[in-house]
Amino acid sequence: MRLIQLYHPKKGRRIAVVEEPDLHLVSEKYNSCYSLFKDAINNERSVKEHIRENTTRQKLDYNRIHEATGQWEILPAFDHPDNPLACMLSGTGLTHKASAENRQKMHEKMATENDLTDSMEVYLWGEEGGKPNSGQIGVQPEWFFKGNGTALRGYNDPLTVPSYANDGGEEPEIAGIYLIGEDAKPYRIGFAMANEFSDHVMEKKNYLYLAPSKLRSPAIGPELVLDADFQDIAGTVSIKRDGEEIWSKAIKSGEQNMSHSLQNLEHHHFKYDQHRIPGTIHIHFFGADAFSFGENIQLRHNDIMSISFEGFGRTLRNPVHIESKKETPIEVETVS
Repeated sequence: MRLIQLYHPKKGRRIAVVEEPDLHLVSEKYNSCYSLFKDAINNERSVKEHIRENTTRQKLDYNRIHEATGQWEILPAFDHPDNPLACMLSGTGLTHKASAENRQKMHEKMATENDLTDSMEVYLWGEEGGKPNSGQIGVQPEWFFKGNGTALRGYNDPLTVPSYANDGGEEPEIAGIYLIGEDAKPYRIGFAMANEFSDHVMEKKNYLYLAPSKLRSPAIGPELVLDADFQDIAGTVSIKRDGEEIWSKAIKSGEQNMSHSLQNLEHHHFKYDQHRIPGTIHIHFFGADAFSFGENIQLRHNDIMSISFEGFGRTLRNPVHIESKKETPIEVETVS
């Protein structure tokens, strides 16, 4: 089952069930996936039954909406509609071998020719201890913070390279979507395709710049997948410039292609008390298999990044927007 969030300038927010080539609107009682799932969880109801009972006969043409030819817009696949500050964006890196190898190349100046960088060492720790037996806890992965829901973007939204950035580059990933229940337990809502979008030039300068390099706007969607198989997921990522494809690559994700199990990644994220606050949501990125920066592609203004994964619905597409204004100092006022 797949859901999509929509916005209309006159009708406001709506959600719909994807049944190609149509979208079946859910009752106006629920104008966000957040409210729908929160109600189902709090009332201990089957989510799928809850959705079916609230799906109307109203249909929309998905082709027209995906091609952006009407007034309906596609929102991020999941968000907090009332308080974006209650949405945490985060991720785990070094979960895929190709990503670790790219990091090894980026940071090899910090190691001698025959040594491993810290990045490769952390990846290998995952290979050795990231998939523990049931009931056990494995090695912890790398963890990073990407901001809150104010930075979250959806299908067709520009992903901005701000004036203070050195670069911007796509990272095709799968994101896990989580809601913390009133019982302070994390509930996995589902998964969505994602473009984690980071500043690889800044990171390459020095690994200690990883944290600020991640504070960029990511995109998820267009669809929320409730029952995806997270074992072996094939996909494609591509970059178009002036209508011509300049780079593309087959990509893989899912547990079979990662150094950590999903359970281990989730444990190490939600072990922190502050990550289990009732009513908050978490969008957690699970790492990339390939990105164009690793093959010396530098994105330009208006380049189009496209990501697709089998079984995750229609393509996630976002243009690159590079700010032209110069960075200016932020003045802090003294309270008197």
